[in-house]
Amino acid sequence: MKTFIAAALVAAATSVCVGGAQAQTGLLGQIKSKGVLTCGVGPGLAGFGIPDAQGNWSGLDVDLCKAISAAIFNDPNKVKYVPLSSKDRFTALQSGEVDLLSRNTTWTMSRDTSLGLNFAGVNYYDGQGFLVRKKLGIDSALKLAGASVCTQQGTTTELNLADYFRANKMKYEVVAFASADETIKAYESGRCDAFTTDASGLYAERLKLSAPADHIVLPEIISKEPLGPVVRHGDDNWLDVVKWTHNAMLNAEELGVTKANVDEMLKSDNPEIKRLVGTEGKFGEAIGLSNDWAYRIIKHVGNYGESFERNVGAGSLLKIARGQNALWTKGGLQYAPPIR
Repeated sequence: MKTFIAAALVAAATSVCVGGAQAQTGLLGQIKSKGVLTCGVGPGLAGFGIPDAQGNWSGLDVDLCKAISAAIFNDPNKVKYVPLSSKDRFTALQSGEVDLLSRNTTWTMSRDTSLGLNFAGVNYYDGQGFLVRKKLGIDSALKLAGASVCTQQGTTTELNLADYFRANKMKYEVVAFASADETIKAYESGRCDAFTTDASGLYAERLKLSAPADHIVLPEIISKEPLGPVVRHGDDNWLDVVKWTHNAMLNAEELGVTKANVDEMLKSDNPEIKRLVGTEGKFGEAIGLSNDWAYRIIKHVGNYGESFERNVGAGSLLKIARGQNALWTKGGLQYAPPIR
């Protein structure tokens, strides 16, 4: 038994040393040296990633960039945002133009295995839907036979669209465009009967229309769209940093640790909270960060629930229900491994 315990302690120490070494020589070390995180985001999607008139970015995906910056620098604003189209996003990440891709991107097998990339988690569970004009009197996607449908090129949307209409033996006409802005403008101008993208995107894009209330999102969800951050293959430590930033925000919500009470939680006797905020253990050191890495995230950005509510939930213009994105303890799919 003593031999087993000694071996376990040596293995744990070695793991921490290896993690620390990777942090100094890998992408995390480079980011620390240059003093800024370069984050690839969408070109502008309300609730997920959009700049204001002063160029200040906000959104659920943007909050993840801010949280990673907070974990590394104790400052959520050391981020350079690079807007990327659907067509250019993977090339920009593969080439090293950005350190991280955090913009509505679906995790699929082909993307995970053939592009030299790793998905670090799912920060929004979504599914593809349809937006139509109320005056058409359509209340179901199954009534779209013969319709023309506007969609964006270079996304999973086109394939899902083809699969759905083929499975239901319906004919349709696809009208595809290079950017999201072109697509929604074409829909509003009447070039197609319906507009399709992820349901979250439908709520966001509807806000751009001259009369949003004249359009409805149909009830059918025709695909699984797990959206999440993406990094390059070959740097496990950086993958860990991105993955555990998201996990920390989820664990914080589950434990009731918020932006407002995180300082008080430093005094908590709850072992899970102590490990989260860094008053017990050396979990930050294991991934090349300070041991108060998660405290920094919560202090500057908040937990996952706070981010969701202000960006896309009840406190936002989108007012999307938590649904599948509720914590597992409340019937949703959001579930983070424990910090221990």
